[in-house]
Amino acid sequence: MKISLGPILYYWPKEKVEAFYRDVADSDDIDVVYLGETVCPKRSELFLKDYLDIAHQLREAGKQVRLSTMTLLESPGMVRDLVRCIDNGEFMVEANDMGAVFLAQQKGVPFVAGAAINCYNQHTLKYLVNAGMQCWVMPVELSKEWLADILSQDVVQDIRSCFDVEVFAFGHMPLAWSARCFTARAENRAKDQCGLCCINYPCGRSVTSQDGHQVFILNGIQTQSGHRYNLINQLPHMHGLVDMVRLSPQVEDTLLWAKRFHNNLHGGQNYCLGEFESNGYWLKLPGMSRMESVNHYES
Repeated sequence: MKISLGPILYYWPKEKVEAFYRDVADSDDIDVVYLGETVCPKRSELFLKDYLDIAHQLREAGKQVRLSTMTLLESPGMVRDLVRCIDNGEFMVEANDMGAVFLAQQKGVPFVAGAAINCYNQHTLKYLVNAGMQCWVMPVELSKEWLADILSQDVVQDIRSCFDVEVFAFGHMPLAWSARCFTARAENRAKDQCGLCCINYPCGRSVTSQDGHQVFILNGIQTQSGHRYNLINQLPHMHGLVDMVRLSPQVEDTLLWAKRFHNNLHGGQNYCLGEFESNGYWLKLPGMSRMESVNHYES
């Protein structure tokens, strides 16, 4: 089972992004790296050329690199950027909306189907494989039981060798996207005059309930889970179902967690999850649930 590093979901300065990926290049614990802005094109200080430069450096360091596309396309300019990304000619693309899937299929380019693609049954899975999908990132809210069930379907068994299964295993889960910018709204700014205020929130903006529980993270137009998802204790039970687990870059300790995941791929260490960490969805429990015992809900 491999470990992947998803695209940076937050607005970080260009210098921080470049320094982060230099450290990633030196890491022995990450196999696949996803690059690109997937939330808001206004806030990225890097363009496709910059990401390609980073991609080349990572590839020279032995990493497999994939370019991630926007999740919500809102303008003709964003569509043109999408086309340029798909036409890069070197690196596989992660398609995060059906427009990207259609363009990749039209151009005969293999792709990764991101977790934002609504793939919830075997028929959609087969459609995506026929369109050229080589890797499928399971929607974040689904469980191990659901995954085992869909992979056991006859129509999927016939094509199982054609694609890898990737599971979001660490980070604040992307749950929803909106045409409105929550971060700008929270600062009484119009979306078109946001002042790029997301840069003030390098790990998103916390939303708490009236009783003080962190329930969501607002990240521009994206809503994330308030609790950080962490499946490090479930890794041993993924073998045979999952080909790759994804870690989402955090503002601190991302590579430390990558090492922990790498060292625990076959078990041996039961980590005590933090107060604001969860693993409920994978265990078919409410999303904010935290089950400490490795084997209590696993078989």
